[in-house]
Amino acid sequence: MGSWSEASGPPLSSRVKDHVWQLAHGRTLVLERPRIMAIVNATPDSFSDGGLHLDPRAAVAHARRCIAEGACIIDVGGESTRPGAPRIDADEQVRRTLPIIETLAHETDALLSIDTTRFAVARAAIEAGAHIINDVSAGLEDPQMFALAAESGAGLILMHRLRPPDGDSYSDQYTHPPHYDGVAAEVKAWLLARAAAARQAGVQRGQIVLDPGLGFGKTVEQNFTLIAAVSEWHATGFPVLSAASRKSFIGRATGVEDPASRVHGSIAVSVAHCLAGLRLFRVHDVAAHRQALDAAAMIAGSALVRR
Repeated sequence: MGSWSEASGPPLSSRVKDHVWQLAHGRTLVLERPRIMAIVNATPDSFSDGGLHLDPRAAVAHARRCIAEGACIIDVGGESTRPGAPRIDADEQVRRTLPIIETLAHETDALLSIDTTRFAVARAAIEAGAHIINDVSAGLEDPQMFALAAESGAGLILMHRLRPPDGDSYSDQYTHPPHYDGVAAEVKAWLLARAAAARQAGVQRGQIVLDPGLGFGKTVEQNFTLIAAVSEWHATGFPVLSAASRKSFIGRATGVEDPASRVHGSIAVSVAHCLAGLRLFRVHDVAAHRQALDAAAMIAGSALVRR
């Protein structure tokens, strides 16, 4: 029998090829083991932690805790993407996020991500030291976003969604459920088309990460179909972000209404994705996920999640 030790890992035939994610400011991230992206929402109205980190000092303190607990990426956002959330203009997003990014860039070596669909916000964040653009519109909302990623070399996360959050619903509350002939195949094809558009704009393949957009324009059942369709994501050849943390379909599956209490269900999805080969995880509860992913990584034969 083949060895499953940390040093050798599982047989090559069952291992996922390591990706080197190219980022702004000359940074890279090797995805040979699970990497945690911690959520820092500088918003008053996010679905789970709205208002907790609106003050920049509170946000920076939370980010530092996340880094200490095992996060290597801090994802800072100034506009809620929960269903029904109002839109926030670029100036206000910059006002909310820039002090956090500037402080973290000066005081830590963590990788920093800006969660925005606006070119002006992403540009200000990169100039302040951010390395990654996390665009939930996959470049559709602001046509300058791809050019910025190409020019800056920033990592670029492209997410699938059917409609903007202010026109969407929670996964368990649709009056008229979204229709897909095959949700996994359709989402994959859509994301590959957006990746191709980014490439045509000058973005390098190594900068791109795909996000199937769990919770965005999908019913509970459609979300779990996507979660199970890992083979579809490996077939793209791009790294894939697992981002199920605390979402409403987790609550429906587990019977937990309070988003902040959906830790165990969130971890179950992350562990399943880790064992299937995904290596990027966007989460609220860093310490709990780090422990679970440490164990999952050992089962999978990869290195520990700790930095």
